[in-house]
Amino acid sequence: MSLARAVAAALTCASLLAATDSGIDVAIRGVLTRYLRFTTTELADLQAGRVVRHSLDAGALGEVGVVGAVKINAPKAAFLARVRDIARFKSGPDVLQIGMFSRPPALDDLAKLTVDVNDFDVRACRVTDCGVRLPAAVIQRFQREIDLNAPDAQLRAAALFKQVLLDDISAYVSGGAGRFEQYDDGSRPVRPLDEFDGVLKSSPSLAALVPGLPDHLKNYPSARLPAADDFLYWSKEKFSMSPFITVTHVTIVCPSVATCVMTTKDVYSSRYIDASLAIAIATDAVEAPTAFYVVYANLSRANALKGRFSSLRRAIVERRARGSLEDNLGTLKAQLEKSP
Repeated sequence: MSLARAVAAALTCASLLAATDSGIDVAIRGVLTRYLRFTTTELADLQAGRVVRHSLDAGALGEVGVVGAVKINAPKAAFLARVRDIARFKSGPDVLQIGMFSRPPALDDLAKLTVDVNDFDVRACRVTDCGVRLPAAVIQRFQREIDLNAPDAQLRAAALFKQVLLDDISAYVSGGAGRFEQYDDGSRPVRPLDEFDGVLKSSPSLAALVPGLPDHLKNYPSARLPAADDFLYWSKEKFSMSPFITVTHVTIVCPSVATCVMTTKDVYSSRYIDASLAIAIATDAVEAPTAFYVVYANLSRANALKGRFSSLRRAIVERRARGSLEDNLGTLKAQLEKSP
């Protein structure tokens, strides 16, 4: 028995030393290996400064996930400052427009958002056949309140679209009634709240990183974490043939001095996405006080990844997502290491 204890102690010591040698905090390393499926080879590549990325297992039909990481030779504070300046952080050729929401949200927050016929064609929008995600009652409201034969029909539709979007976001941040609970733009109804619950259940790393954060996101604002910093922003982004308008909830919380966790939750997407959750971990490098590791995981659900040929479509989306993630992490590393 004493020999067995000695062997166990030696193995435990060796394991802790290996974790320390990796340059990654022991607790964070445990999350990476247990929940995000990083291999020892990937962790070695990560410490060497290379970008690593791989797919995540899908928890349901229509779900796709990727995770990647990189070591950045810059202070972690520089990354957090960029995140809070969301317009600068997300700037790029695919982000057409972007803006922050006030507290509480106001219609003026959407003043710079343009809604043209490519974003929302009111004349071609019917229940079960509409170009954007909306509940049946809202689609019927457009049909009832907008004269489709009037020359200013699109302008009126754009104004009403912004108003109903504001109503949805106001209900979200207040916890009151009026949130979009079901989208009826297609033949198959989508319930975004249920889809997000499913994404959350497929993300056990979140509770391991910050206990209480899953409840914060699921029941916001009724179960808020006292130390969390929350803000919402909107964006119009280019994707495939048509742009999409999205509202995102960002939460930043630092469970320790060395580590901060940021989540981005899809609150509304006019196209493509049923639900989405991204988790970014920024943790100081053990071996270098002026460096940190950033780990980014994204899990999303989409109706387009269900039905016939779903496996092929999912494989294509995963491949593109991994490539995009690698490019974005490489760009972030280059920008932060170049900044004074």
